Amino acid sequence: MICDFHTHSYFSGDSSELPSKMLDTAIEKGMKSICFTDHQDFDYNYDAFDFTLDYERYFSELSILRDEYASRINILIGVETGLEPHLSERLKDFVGKKPYDFVIGSTHLINGADPWCPEYFAEYGEKRGFEKYFEYALQSINVCSDFDVYGHLDYIVRYAPNKDKYFSYAEFADVIDEILKKLIFAGKGIELNTGGIYKGMDRPNPAPEIIRRYRELGGEIITVGSDAHTADKIGMGFSEAEKILKNAGFEYYTIFSGRKPQFIKL
Repeated sequence: MICDFHTHSYFSGDSSELPSKMLDTAIEKGMKSICFTDHQDFDYNYDAFDFTLDYERYFSELSILRDEYASRINILIGVETGLEPHLSERLKDFVGKKPYDFVIGSTHLINGADPWCPEYFAEYGEKRGFEKYFEYALQSINVCSDFDVYGHLDYIVRYAPNKDKYFSYAEFADVIDEILKKLIFAGKGIELNTGGIYKGMDRPNPAPEIIRRYRELGGEIITVGSDAHTADKIGMGFSEAEKILKNAGFEYYTIFSGRKPQFIKL
């Protein structure tokens, strides 16, 4: 696994890492390509983070680094957008402002509520909290179309009081399958996000059974990303990711350049 397609630098409100340090670490770990996917979340109303991407400066700095590091690593410029049903046109306009190589669409908020905050599960509990998340994700992908891959599909379990201890794909199979079918029909992929492996769980996001189900339904596009917000997390869990992909029936994983998928043999 030689390409990390979900990373964050100090252009994201929840990271302070220098892009150059991310690149140096990726090279040390033998990466051939890396895609920066810093955050753009409109309507994020919590004081803890500002997820407004300064895309002009972002492209300027990363373009300089892309030239500087050209002989050592291939740098792609992507973005992770926060999907919400009412933001479809705003997101389309934002993505169209720059020639991104790759766009992740993720659900971080549920009707404005961030499950990262304990108040979310205090109000809904785990089962209903999970249900609301998947239902909102489905609403979002029904109207939002300007992304390439849906990010960390069961992201919400990272922040549940018991994390994934009581979560199972089977309990939410109807809505998750509907999400997967919609993505496949629209020509979108999913990602295997190894962040869950180092965020208190023993598996990535989404769970291996969801990845297997995506493949069973005909899904072919799957990227692999560490969700690193610090350099030391780049490529973390990629050996396990390769095993999960092979066990799910994949013979390749996907990278993007100029919003076009490329398939790399496992």
